Amino acid sequence: MQISTSVRLAALAGALALGLNAHAESFASSASSAGSASSGSISTSLGDSSNSSSGGNKVADGAYRIIDIAATPQRAGMARVTMLGELPGQRVVLDLPQQTFAQQHLDKGDFIYAQNRAYGIAFARNDTRAPFYLVLADDWYGELAARPVGI
Repeated sequence: MQISTSVRLAALAGALALGLNAHAESFASSASSAGSASSGSISTSLGDSSNSSSGGNKVADGAYRIIDIAATPQRAGMARVTMLGELPGQRVVLDLPQQTFAQQHLDKGDFIYAQNRAYGIAFARNDTRAPFYLVLADDWYGELAARPVGI
């Protein structure tokens, strides 16, 4: 039995569509895991953090214990969370919206989990690992900025 070229092309197109759909679902799934997270840029969210990780990142993957909570100086509505990692010298200072901080019910002694991602760093409660704050690399953050559209 000989299959026509048009049937082969239709089958190939269907297979490609299934593959692309699976890839899109995978991307959507990973994006939705961070869907309720708020975000900020590295330059405005991380300050005085140690250079303790490999690969030139400012924050190593892992759990960080909250040692101090304060208002962010000269930035109304922002909370400053200072954390220490498991290794000596691992210190992270994270500025995030007060509302995001309050929704997580975080306190001194609690642990936050940091995980480097392609777009920046995801911060999550250590017990759930569900990201609540995304620190985006400055170039990614700039790409997401709202811009007027001319018609």
